[in-house]
Amino acid sequence: MTDINTLSVNAIRVLAADEVQKANSGHPGLPLGCAPVAYELWGKHMKHNPKNPKWANRDRFILSGGHGSSMLYALLHLFGYGLTKEDLENFRQDGSLTPGHPEYGHTVGVEATTGPLGAGMGMAVGMAMAEAHLAATFNKPDFPVVDHYTYVLGGDGCMMEGISSEAFSLAGTLGLNKLIVIYDSNQISIEGSTDIAFTENVQKRMEAFGFQTITVEDGNDLAAIGKAIEEAKADKTRPSFITVRTQIGYGCPAKQGKASAHGEPLGVDNVKAMKEFLGWPSQEPFYVPEEVYDNYKALAAEGAKAEEAWNALFADYCAKYPECKALWDKFFGEVDAQALLNDEEYWAYEDKAVATRALSGTMINRLKDRLPNLFGGSADLAPSNKTHMNDVGDFSKDDYLGRNLHFGVRELAMTAIVNGIELHGGLKAYGATFFVFSDYTKPMLRLASLMNLPITMVFTHDSIGVGEDGPTHEPIEQYAMLRSLPNFNLFRPADATETAAGWYLAVTSKTTPTGLVLTRQNLPQLPGSSKEALKGGYVIADSTKETPDAIIIATGSEVSLALDAKAELAKENIDVRVVSMPCIDLFEQQSAEYKEAVLPKAIRARVAVEAGTDFGWGKYVGLDGAVVTMHGFGASAPAATLFKKFGFTVDNVVKTVKSVL
Repeated sequence: MTDINTLSVNAIRVLAADEVQKANSGHPGLPLGCAPVAYELWGKHMKHNPKNPKWANRDRFILSGGHGSSMLYALLHLFGYGLTKEDLENFRQDGSLTPGHPEYGHTVGVEATTGPLGAGMGMAVGMAMAEAHLAATFNKPDFPVVDHYTYVLGGDGCMMEGISSEAFSLAGTLGLNKLIVIYDSNQISIEGSTDIAFTENVQKRMEAFGFQTITVEDGNDLAAIGKAIEEAKADKTRPSFITVRTQIGYGCPAKQGKASAHGEPLGVDNVKAMKEFLGWPSQEPFYVPEEVYDNYKALAAEGAKAEEAWNALFADYCAKYPECKALWDKFFGEVDAQALLNDEEYWAYEDKAVATRALSGTMINRLKDRLPNLFGGSADLAPSNKTHMNDVGDFSKDDYLGRNLHFGVRELAMTAIVNGIELHGGLKAYGATFFVFSDYTKPMLRLASLMNLPITMVFTHDSIGVGEDGPTHEPIEQYAMLRSLPNFNLFRPADATETAAGWYLAVTSKTTPTGLVLTRQNLPQLPGSSKEALKGGYVIADSTKETPDAIIIATGSEVSLALDAKAELAKENIDVRVVSMPCIDLFEQQSAEYKEAVLPKAIRARVAVEAGTDFGWGKYVGLDGAVVTMHGFGASAPAATLFKKFGFTVDNVVKTVKSVL
């Protein structure tokens, strides 16, 4: 290294160590070991402009090992992304811009919220897929307006987590050559040497997935790191996997190479010893020489020049291809919610019994013509989930223009990839699987909620209506699981109008992910069903009395059952209100006046009907109410048999209503 390069690399190390030490909390090991990789990549190879962090054609960088956040914050500070020295000094403190793990939308320059190991790997694959599709859609000869790389850095833990294998297997299959994975191989985890639990040949695994594999033996060798990155870029048919052999905690004599360097402050004396070992010119915390700032400023200026060149290219492109500019604006603009709300053709339906999964398929195919950037698919279940878009092709290694995604049987990676596609920008992403397998999607849905990502997940086969497949495939507790997730709309429609409402909410949402929970079995179209479903809960059939005798609250396939029970109760002069509650999350966002109008507090005789557990319904039925729900797992039999077996019958709902009167 030249002196300025040495100083610039060590500035990252020193700032990261000082951040962790001042907070008395954090993970210094990765930053100390990976600082040369970070400096070489960000300074010499990555296309980015700190003055415009959202530049559309920037390279993306994801720190999958999010515990190493102090390194990322040091980079953002040194390159001039707006993080001040005071921000670094407030690392891991309440309200700071430097939280313990990187948070998208909170800190400028952070491309994804990471922390759960391996999640960043999956999201990086999604970003690379988005880049490939947008490039195929927009690029013209001599006008590569979409042309950037996705870099992701992670360590042994990321490679142990199954999500990385799921995601990289698909990335290799798709030949995503703009994806470059950097593996911080220090062979240390929290419990000690990785040899106690992880002895596989990672490079051979990645080679089997279809990656080009490159190894850098010395993680301090900037020239070797740079050569590896350029070698990765040169491969035009495969994604690349660069193993960099690093030493955790490098530069701290008492800690380097040890597990204790991973997740605890180095200690005041060890920070002092590290600065002496590195030849750092000052022991003052957070000190950085001016020549280092000048170097980073010069490197950042190169990024600004790259964007200026792209801006000129894009202006010429727009002038030559105005129809492409109009399409670009559609892809990167907002959905016209009002136009969709008033689109009669979108909301039209036939008056016949249809499964809501099939109705959802109809909506997807209506939307794909209205939203040219709708991009998604299923975890090997498109024929069952009804998520295939007609006449738009399949996204594959041979055709990145296709809009149908085939994720394979990889629900966890699918959801991370969908997150990555949405994070990239320009596309409306969705995934799909059976509702019972939402368990496999949950960790990445949680990240979507944290990041305010309006992704859509289609969950079909939503209840004991799955029937013959039995309890392993019959979701009962999944409603409660996903309703408990903050900033997540779980929407279970009862018919065509409500299904259209669910999709409308999904594609017009700006900050909240949506889960659409859909039936396998056919359901009737319901009188009284309306766009009021957009409020999450509404009166689908009211009492003729000023004050109803009771209220039945139902969701999805059980709404028609509730309406049948209402008719039966009327024969005995019991006049009830039926409330359809497709989305509790949305209902809770309505005004107190609206909620009181739908569910008056004075009416305490209430029954909730849903083919899932009763968890959560107590809030709506109260101490005096009752539920018709599941109280255990399902069984294997035809759906009609199971609904009867578990009490989802008109007689039982009628009996339950009477019991609360």
